[in-house]
Amino acid sequence: MAGISAGNTNNVQPQDVQINNRFALISLTSLFFIWGLITSLNDILIPHLKGVFELTYTQAMLVQFCFFSAYFLVSIPAGRLIQKSGYQLGIFIGLVTAAVGCLIFIPSAQIPAYWMFLGALFILASGITILQVAANPLVTLMGKPETASARLNMTQAFNSLGATAGPIVGGILIFGGTHGADGASVDKVIVPYLGLAVILIALGIYFKMIHIPDTHTTEASDAEVPANDSIWRHKHLILGAIGIFTYVGAEVSIGSFLVSYLGEANIGNMSEAQAANYVAYFWGGALIGRFIGAALMSYIAANKILAFNGAMSILLLAATMSFDGAIAMWSVIAVGLCNSIMFPTIFSLAIKKLGPLTSQGSGLLCLAIVGGAVIPLCQGVLADTIGIQASFVLPLVCYVYIAFFGFKGFKPRGTEY
Repeated sequence: MAGISAGNTNNVQPQDVQINNRFALISLTSLFFIWGLITSLNDILIPHLKGVFELTYTQAMLVQFCFFSAYFLVSIPAGRLIQKSGYQLGIFIGLVTAAVGCLIFIPSAQIPAYWMFLGALFILASGITILQVAANPLVTLMGKPETASARLNMTQAFNSLGATAGPIVGGILIFGGTHGADGASVDKVIVPYLGLAVILIALGIYFKMIHIPDTHTTEASDAEVPANDSIWRHKHLILGAIGIFTYVGAEVSIGSFLVSYLGEANIGNMSEAQAANYVAYFWGGALIGRFIGAALMSYIAANKILAFNGAMSILLLAATMSFDGAIAMWSVIAVGLCNSIMFPTIFSLAIKKLGPLTSQGSGLLCLAIVGGAVIPLCQGVLADTIGIQASFVLPLVCYVYIAFFGFKGFKPRGTEY
């Protein structure tokens, strides 16, 4: 498909621009799928490495700590990189960086060394962070501003699809037919991560070769910021950043503990291979919930749906802490359905009415994704101290805050609802 030459943009017909945008958007969708798969693959990697290296829950949660700390440390440098190099080169750099992280899994398994795995995960996540910083705004710019939300929701749905596929793929390739940690071998991580490296490199070459239409924009958000204004003066943005921190932390933490939790004798008494399939249900619930939530938002205010989902998550986690067996198992899995609309809803409510401060506000919210590093580690400490079932009190507290944000904290200053 022919690209658009930068020197001939005046001769390009509107339908040609639409075709090129559509082609580029379809290509970008593959990135959302692959980083969703990689992120949820951590939920399988954690119990596997825990068994191989005989780790405590706290030590095992360093996987998520190293992975999600990259969002906090790399987001701002990544933004500067994209600003200087452009979206297309930024995507290429992100894919190659992620591929390098995957390749480091090979020597990490051959030594074997847990610290090398953690370093590999940080590099892998750094590449994904660069991809997110480039791909998310690029999707919103590829088309009419009024349909930007719809495009981003569509691509995010493929991210959820990848997150659903990750535990299934990981369960087959890493756990295979083994039952529990006794049959675990650290070498089993080589094949899936080598395969991912090949895919990422192939995608990098592909994105280097295709043409991505010019997306420079002069939106009002680029206007000069008033001298007396600052993102720190917008209470709903700060509360929203805390909301992103707690949401990502709670979701990642629950997913990280599921395999171990479902293996408990009083919960599911499952092997790791069996439990991996149920992790896919957790992420699959988020995928289904996106479509349900999108439909409901045509009739119900987004903040009310967010508050309701937060309240339901509280009840479900209270149930999983209070009961055993099937009730405890399906209660915690059902939280995935409630998670579905939380991130885009909190994000959109938090940047509402920021005007020229919107880009700065978005940057703050991206930094708040570091909750995925902090909350799982804290729950790991709790699991080692009071037990894995009782440790779900931490994500429960996170959802209490999210429900509060949906009820009241979302309101911009000077706005009545």
